[in-house]
Amino acid sequence: MKRIGRYTRVLAVVLALLLTLTACKVSYSFSGVNISPEVLTYSVEYFQNRAPIVQAQLSQVFTDALMDKIQGNTSLDLSTDGGDVSFSGEITGYETRPTAITSRETAARNRLTISVRVKYTNAMEPDLDYDSSFSRYEDYDSSQDLTSVENELIELIVENLVEDIFNKAFISW
Repeated sequence: MKRIGRYTRVLAVVLALLLTLTACKVSYSFSGVNISPEVLTYSVEYFQNRAPIVQAQLSQVFTDALMDKIQGNTSLDLSTDGGDVSFSGEITGYETRPTAITSRETAARNRLTISVRVKYTNAMEPDLDYDSSFSRYEDYDSSQDLTSVENELIELIVENLVEDIFNKAFISW
């Protein structure tokens, strides 16, 4: 008889814990994304390349990468009419220059730098809006012609730029 009473109490405690846990909504985010529940949609305008040197595919590559990052890391839906959060801006810089000089006064390494200006607008929380410039670079050996490594460098730089832009918009540390 004592055994049944003890099992009943244990069962009651377990059931109470289960009910408590299922009644609470717990939301975990391993990526650190912090978006208001009212924000449901996003939009990304095409980033025009206004740099002094224009790389033909850069605008499309950058715009697509930003859209893919948001789509893959949030539950927001893409909106063509302007979302609850929106990104616009332009590519402002695309340049290569030497970074390391050899004893023969020639470049040992070169650096490709891409800069963008981004305007982020949050219709639900306007205090989170920003208009900022971002810049990233990758170095490459001067024995390599830029055209032979350009696509790979652009991919790496754009990935880092998009990460910076995404973090500033959605990550609250």
